[in-house]
Amino acid sequence: MSASAIIPQQRTPLLPDISTSKISAKDRKTRPQTQKKQSPPADNSNDQTTRVTKDEISLYRNSQRQNVCVAMLREGFHRSFEELFSLLQRFEEARQAGGPDNPLWYLPSLQEQPEKLLTLQTHLTRAETAFRAGNFAKVYEEQLALAGYFTGPGEDWLSLYFHQVALRSAQRVRLDGGRKEAEANANLARVYLEQGQLDLAKEHFEVFHCLSKERPWWDATGRPLQQCACEGLCAVYTQLAQGALQSQEYELAIEILSKAFNIAKEADDEEMQGKVAYWVGLAYHRVGDPKTAKEYLTMSLNTSTVLGDTECQGRAYKAIAKSLESDGKLEEAVQHLEKFAEVSRSNKQQENLEEACMSMGIIYSNRGEYERGVEYLQQAYELAKSVCNVGRLQQAQVCVGVTRAQRMLPSFSAHTNNGNPDDIQRIITWKDRRQDAYDYSTVGKK
Repeated sequence: MSASAIIPQQRTPLLPDISTSKISAKDRKTRPQTQKKQSPPADNSNDQTTRVTKDEISLYRNSQRQNVCVAMLREGFHRSFEELFSLLQRFEEARQAGGPDNPLWYLPSLQEQPEKLLTLQTHLTRAETAFRAGNFAKVYEEQLALAGYFTGPGEDWLSLYFHQVALRSAQRVRLDGGRKEAEANANLARVYLEQGQLDLAKEHFEVFHCLSKERPWWDATGRPLQQCACEGLCAVYTQLAQGALQSQEYELAIEILSKAFNIAKEADDEEMQGKVAYWVGLAYHRVGDPKTAKEYLTMSLNTSTVLGDTECQGRAYKAIAKSLESDGKLEEAVQHLEKFAEVSRSNKQQENLEEACMSMGIIYSNRGEYERGVEYLQQAYELAKSVCNVGRLQQAQVCVGVTRAQRMLPSFSAHTNNGNPDDIQRIITWKDRRQDAYDYSTVGKK
């Protein structure tokens, strides 16, 4: 009997039974459990919204002016805030005051210029910090930096303001012997001089001169501060004297210029002495003292010749010539005018050369030397035409015309007085042709 007949056949399923109820505990332990495939955890960093603080929002929402002011107040710089706010308000008031006719009207206000606002914030807060510490030298430096920063159109008042407050800070510095106070006065005096406020400039230059006198102080270029003070005083005195000369206050001009000349001698600067001597000589010429005028003008001429200053040299020749002419010394006057012309020609100073030729032409014309007068006046006319000076050109035209007429007058009178037909015919012919002269050899001949 076969084995198949003895052992009953069992039906084995093709696939295992997956019913969990029939899985034994042992099978659960030994059989690997199938886990669901999980996706990797999502990176939620991109989904999270970045938190922006209120202060960061205000930086974009508020104006630069608001941000700067808030930063100052938050950091405790109340003094700086007050000063900045006052300056901004002052600028706006000045800008609105004149309306469209005001030059400031077309300039951007400070609050519309972020860089300048930040610069103000930086230096004002540094100055306040130094002020609290009693370091007035540092306060002075920060204020001076702001005075030098504002140099643009319409900012001269800001520069002046910071120079003024810098002077007040410099006056509180005690350990430098007054050097910073001297420098602050010098800076303020130069600003006033540029603005044409001569009396205020004079006041501060005099303080600068007093503080720096006989002190071993030098500027950044190695020049003594006393010499700088003398130079500034001479410049102010000279401009004040020029105003006095224009208003015909000659005695006052001489008094001011005498001070300037003494200051120039104190500085031991030949160039300065030469320039002041020129104006002293001019003042004495105006009061009718040609001798003293020539003395100072010659001093100016000699100094400029030694220094090779051709502009001052020509100016001195011209002034000496005028002084000699007023004194009746025409030959010497012409000699100095010729030297003036020579210097001007060698340095291609066309306007000065035209002036020299014009002066010589007028002198020769007044002396009755019409040929030479016309020669120089014609040169002056051509030079005035080359430099496109309409006023001088018109003057030269008139002088040339008058001198030519004076040159022809004797011959014209002789032809007229003679009365013979030939001379009368020549006059008629001349009127048709308009020539510059007559034939002198034919006067009076029939």
